[in-house]
Amino acid sequence: MSSFTLISAALRRKKTRTFLTFSSVVFAFLIFGVLSMLQTAFSMGVDIANEDRLVVRHRVSLFQLLPQSYEADMEEVPGVIDAVHFTWFGGVYQDPANFFMQSPVEPAEYLDMYPEVSVPEEAKLRWIETRNGAIAGRALVERFGWEVGDRIPLQPTIWQQEGRGDEAWEFELVGVYESDVEGFDETQFLFRYDFFDEARSFGRGQIGWFAVRIADSDRAAEVAAAIDDTFRNSAAETKSESEGAFAAGFANQVGNLGLIVTSILGAVFFTILLVAGNTMAQSVRERIGEIGLLKALGFTSSRVQRLVLMESVTLVTTAGFLGMVLAVGLERVLRPALAAYFPGLFLRPEDLFLGLGLAVVTGLVVGIFPARRAMRLETALALRRL
Repeated sequence: MSSFTLISAALRRKKTRTFLTFSSVVFAFLIFGVLSMLQTAFSMGVDIANEDRLVVRHRVSLFQLLPQSYEADMEEVPGVIDAVHFTWFGGVYQDPANFFMQSPVEPAEYLDMYPEVSVPEEAKLRWIETRNGAIAGRALVERFGWEVGDRIPLQPTIWQQEGRGDEAWEFELVGVYESDVEGFDETQFLFRYDFFDEARSFGRGQIGWFAVRIADSDRAAEVAAAIDDTFRNSAAETKSESEGAFAAGFANQVGNLGLIVTSILGAVFFTILLVAGNTMAQSVRERIGEIGLLKALGFTSSRVQRLVLMESVTLVTTAGFLGMVLAVGLERVLRPALAAYFPGLFLRPEDLFLGLGLAVVTGLVVGIFPARRAMRLETALALRRL
């Protein structure tokens, strides 16, 4: 009689109990997969941040403006290669719920600063030549069904046009950008700064923040301090930090995600241990007589121990594998649907393998105590339970 036959018979002995335990473990690992995806989405900006780039913003707040003239001063700081600026536009497309990042930029400088952004050469030329031209990320274009050449109206919430009040800004979509960097934000809408600055009714010459490329990432802290010293005691002092630290600041606004995810997963897997452990313990108690019969037929104590342990590992690992498969399937549904809100929403291979490893370890932990009890059963005493 093979071990597989014995394990299969043991799992089918109480089908309802096995099904409920199996379902609980599947659901727990599905939760693990979803939480891993969310953690990746919120931390992706940190993970893909370029070590050679700094972000420079107003010392008081990101929403306080800086003079655009700071760009030339920054580029004179030793260790700085280039600087480009961004400004939060905050327009509304059709409905306030249609949120996406919009910013005026210098086209050529932006593309030089972000080589991970890929734009067709023809689109680059049209962007530079078209006064109200704009490019948008692939995910954003697919979300709204835009096509190159479309006119995109954005209702102002902050930046009104001179003499036009609440009239919508109108942009021509001249190109679509993509990125081969996993998790890079493809939901941005970028248009020309000169068009924006000339047309806005106030704040001309003011921008939101700068991205700065440095020559040596090992000197990032030193260069950041030098930039801040350049504008110290000015009307608009700056705060410079690495691109990763800037992204982490955004992620931390919703709380310590690492701690939240770890706490939830800890509670989930503690529950798995209780549920699956109770199932295995009760299964062994109900089969004491059968275990005694196996020993009487010549099964060694170590083999009986392995059978019980394999039963536990088979149950939990199979359920964990199915849970992770369902998480992968759910990712393929959620990722395109939520790309505009969570551009980095995906299940990383390392999280997938971690889930499978946890399934094996959990199966071993759950089964070790029932297995040792089965191993220690005395044959004569066990046979009395038949």
